[in-house]
Amino acid sequence: MPLITGLHHVTAITGDAQENIDFYTGVLGLRLIKKTVNFDYSDVYHFYFGDEFGTPGTIMTTFPYGKGLVNGRHGKGMLNTTAFSISIDALDYWLNRLDQFNIPYKQPQQRFSGEAFIYLEDFDGLGLELVFNDKDDRKGYYNGFIPKDYAIKGIHHVEIWLDAYERTAALLTTQMDHKLIAESSDRFRFGTDDQPGKYVDLVCTPNALKGLAGRGTVHHVAFATPDAQSQLEMIEKLNKFGLEHTEVKDRKYFTSVYFKEPGGVLFEIATSGPGFDIDEELASLGEDLMLPEKFEEKREHLIDVLPKINYPTEKYR
Repeated sequence: MPLITGLHHVTAITGDAQENIDFYTGVLGLRLIKKTVNFDYSDVYHFYFGDEFGTPGTIMTTFPYGKGLVNGRHGKGMLNTTAFSISIDALDYWLNRLDQFNIPYKQPQQRFSGEAFIYLEDFDGLGLELVFNDKDDRKGYYNGFIPKDYAIKGIHHVEIWLDAYERTAALLTTQMDHKLIAESSDRFRFGTDDQPGKYVDLVCTPNALKGLAGRGTVHHVAFATPDAQSQLEMIEKLNKFGLEHTEVKDRKYFTSVYFKEPGGVLFEIATSGPGFDIDEELASLGEDLMLPEKFEEKREHLIDVLPKINYPTEKYR
């Protein structure tokens, strides 16, 4: 069995909490599967968006620090685009939906075989794509207003800009169970399998400015590993590859190890369980503020300082 099974989640630095909820649950129609706080800085929310269950490979998470946060800059050494997978038949629906809510986007383009995509940005300037394809058998979350057949199925791929791709590619292929899936002039797609939710696109951008962290940028990308044992085996491989990493961190819904890949992007190895229903019923995921035990004594303080949000979002129905 491979130690890495594909993508787990992407975590971004964002601004206004309500706008964040509005965009990902309203415009895109994802489910808010967990409303908690940053486990390393508890005065900021940590939102998790995904499919009905919070399945690894469908999850987008955000730290909404507020509108006053300085904007970041897309550039090399960063993960600049998170792409979501949608049925190839849904292109016209999504063009109309984005027009309906005045969401700017670039006109559809083709990439590789049988793959059309639209580039857009969320309300914080985070780079996103909607990728329309016929390779994805996952069922998207039905939120009651986006048709089931047109719902987002999960993450399709992530796009990393680099001076050169070779060292990051070596890490992915020799230590992280990836193989080369496709390539064009400056884009190299790797994956644990040739399926959406398992792709990493490395793009060579030697002339681009270096990216800067801030509002509208990705903090890290997490790769899924089955369990604690496979995570420990991955740590051994990182050690042999000469990469410094954190200790195993308990994130309640999974455990995590963080390290920087050779191009400077923060990678995480996250276990596929125990999952998001360990402290809430599946039917009510995301409805209450859930805290790790270490922050329970601060609950009243956090309820006071965290922004008030309205969920579910009605104005994008």
